[in-house]
This record gives sequence, structure tokens and C-alpha cells, in this order.
Amino acid sequence: MQILQIVGVGLAAAVLVVVLRKERPDMALLLSLAAGVVIFLFIVPQVAQVARLLEELTVRAHVKLLFITSILKIIGIAYLSEFAGQVCRDAGQEAIASKIEMAGKIIILALAIPIISAVLDLFMKLVL
Repeated sequence: MQILQIVGVGLAAAVLVVVLRKERPDMALLLSLAAGVVIFLFIVPQVAQVARLLEELTVRAHVKLLFITSILKIIGIAYLSEFAGQVCRDAGQEAIASKIEMAGKIIILALAIPIISAVLDLFMKLVL
């Protein structure tokens, strides 16, 4: 199972980071970042598979591709901003982490506007 590989990489990196942090904090940060990238690369095929499935379901349900594209972008931005925020926290940069996450939320809100508008239009058609 792939989760065992991910957990193994994560735990091994965590132990090494704790040991290295005392003597070489710069190397500990790089190791932490590398472990995060490796774990991210493990999950890329699953993310691509989910994206393909959502696209297929969208075509079958005759939903506008714009909505699914926006949702996938929103999910990607949420994950990336969270990942970048955690990397910044690992580096001791809480303020930068907060700014990255806030920027991600604002971008998500901007991308969600067409979806919110379509839902409101549909609601208004049902009510009237």
C-alpha cells in the first residue's frame, strides 16, 4: 500500500529532522522540504486520477466544464497554500505562513464567484 510508503518517508524524515535540527538546522529544513516534495510526488497520480474521474462525470452529467475546472483549481490552491504554509512554519516563519494561507483563501474566493453566481441564479429560477 502506498500509504505505508508515505508514512515511512514521513516518519523517517521527521526523526532525521529532529536529530539534525540541533547540529545543522539548515540541513534539517532542507530535509523537511525534500520529504514534503517526495510525499507530494507520491500523491500526484491519485490527484490526476480524481481529476480525470471528475471530468468524466461532468461530461456525463452535462455540467459546464467551467465549474469542475474551477473546483479543481480551488482544491489545488487550498492544498498548495496549506503545504507552503506548513513549510514556512517548519522554517519558523509563522507570519509568512499566515500570509500565504490568507492569499490562498482570497484566490479561492475569487475563483468561487462564478460558481456562487450560478447557484444563486439556479435558486432564483426555482423560487420564481
